[in-house]
Amino acid sequence: MTIRLANIDDLQCITDIYNETIASRMVTADTEPLSVQQRIEWFQSHHSNRPLFVYEVAGAVVAWLSFKSFYGRPAYSQTSEISVYIAAQARGQGLGHKLLDFAQSHAKTINVSTLLGFIFSHNIPSLNLFRRHGFEVWGELPEVANMDAKHYSLTIMGKHLRD
Repeated sequence: MTIRLANIDDLQCITDIYNETIASRMVTADTEPLSVQQRIEWFQSHHSNRPLFVYEVAGAVVAWLSFKSFYGRPAYSQTSEISVYIAAQARGQGLGHKLLDFAQSHAKTINVSTLLGFIFSHNIPSLNLFRRHGFEVWGELPEVANMDAKHYSLTIMGKHLRD
């Protein structure tokens, strides 16, 4: 088991894992699968201060973790949104815990002291995962997503990383 920086050769696996989550309407607001080509700009937006990591088991990418700038203004540079995606066959094995532990540890090395997670309010497993890692509800955006003629709310989870 290895957590390492993603490279362009991982983009197919990253995209496949992402696309697996779309149909559930639990994880992403995308409603149709994306192609690798559609994900290239997103992939390239990651850099040393906003990295993208993959989690490998026996050489296969089974999960990924990304850091994304929050709100794009200099005063928010110490704040990052994190996203965790796990392949269906690898869920329930504690990878979410490992990736959140890693994210909190790595954040300090890239001068991030506040982490945010934007999670659908009906995604109880993800909300519970973040809570178990000390994240708190910092807000809710009621019914901001519309998928399949249903409205969904978004919960903002946050955590200050203090020594």
